[in-house]
Amino acid sequence: MTDFILDLIQAWGYFGIFVLMFLENVFPPIPSEVIMGLGGVAAAQGRFDFWTLVAVAVAGTTAGNWVWYAIGRWIGYERLKPFIDRHGRWLTLDWREVERLHAGFLKYGPGIVFAARFMPVARTMVSLPAGMVRMNQAKFLLWTAAGSTIWIAALAGAGQWFGKRFAAIEQLVGPLALIAIGTLILFYLWRVVTWKPQRPGD
Repeated sequence: MTDFILDLIQAWGYFGIFVLMFLENVFPPIPSEVIMGLGGVAAAQGRFDFWTLVAVAVAGTTAGNWVWYAIGRWIGYERLKPFIDRHGRWLTLDWREVERLHAGFLKYGPGIVFAARFMPVARTMVSLPAGMVRMNQAKFLLWTAAGSTIWIAALAGAGQWFGKRFAAIEQLVGPLALIAIGTLILFYLWRVVTWKPQRPGD
């Protein structure tokens, strides 16, 4: 995966960053931590301007999140119940939890979208319920971009800092990415195994 990201960055430059960050938010297993870490390393090597890199990455992230937002608007809140009833275990959700999420989004939607930018997986999947509750599209894009700017700048800054100090940092990113992805998979499997639907009154 690291070689694929490096090859795309080297071949396509800023457009490669945009494409990778777009895909990262459509297919979450591609980690933004790796993309922006390597982007920051490239900035340290003089191949990118730091703030142009951040701006392009934020644009790609916002576009990718808009895809899930649009899917959520198309599905709608009410049409989700049969799917949750059938596949709740694999989503580790039951309908009562979905109703609570729905109520939370109606009340705190912009804050939830902003805060989710700093959470693995949630930063992508939060766009789906935002679309389902038909959150104002301009607010959704604004708060997505705002939270993403902070997160992406931090990741790219870390990559730039390490890139200036450690010549072999690119070789370390791959193993770290595998550890991060493996941890997420194990956490998901634990949630599936231990998940139980809530009973009335819980």
